[in-house]
Amino acid sequence: MIREITLGQYYPVDSVLHRLDPRTKLFGTMVFIVSLFLADSLAAYGVATVFLVLVIRLSKVPFSFMVRGLKAILFLLLISVSFNLFLTPGTEIFRVGFLKLTWEGLRLAGFMALRLIYLVIGSSVMTLTTTPNELTDGLEKSMGFLNRVGVPVHEISMMMSIALRFIPILVEETDKIMKAQMARGADFESGNLVQKAKSMVPLLVPLFISAFRRATDLAMAMEARCYHGGAGRSKMKPLHYARRDYIGYLVYLVYLVAVIVI
Repeated sequence: MIREITLGQYYPVDSVLHRLDPRTKLFGTMVFIVSLFLADSLAAYGVATVFLVLVIRLSKVPFSFMVRGLKAILFLLLISVSFNLFLTPGTEIFRVGFLKLTWEGLRLAGFMALRLIYLVIGSSVMTLTTTPNELTDGLEKSMGFLNRVGVPVHEISMMMSIALRFIPILVEETDKIMKAQMARGADFESGNLVQKAKSMVPLLVPLFISAFRRATDLAMAMEARCYHGGAGRSKMKPLHYARRDYIGYLVYLVYLVAVIVI
């Protein structure tokens, strides 16, 4: 399951979505997330489904690669659906002990499952089509107005970008450590929950050490290159809106209005 995490990875292909300004993609991602919490009907989720399918097609990222990230949230998805399914009051369908299945719970659980799945896929589309440098520049430009009230926008953007970039790196490091421990006879699959938790100790200790070592190396590299914040720094690729970006903003707004109205 560790190898199935796609959030934070970049998929290098030439597509309309890859060529969009990162600010446009950030705005679109926020609009999509907001629309999922505003949607309260099958028709609204139908519009969200059509929109997400079109975006995935435009990204040219294989759908099979994108849905791999859902395996990482399968346990959280099952818990959320189960709680909403059996603990929501309403018209009873059947009862097993103190657990009661209701029509309202069935509806809420279905919407919750769709919401979580679409949140993961929608967020993955942004990271798969945007490089870490573009994401940093986009965040910094989008939140630039906060500089006037003393908020260190560049530093916040850099931290968020580094955090996203570290996800696939740590996933790869975890996979290497697991294979090394399994070659030494470690067993991460069998046993009860307590035994599985204990078997993770030989994995977590070297993983934390590796993470701190990488963070230290990164800090030293940034200091060696005289990095002291973003004030006055030039950009290798300055951000500029193109015609496709304005079209993208218009499409996002039309989509949001459609979800709200429906």
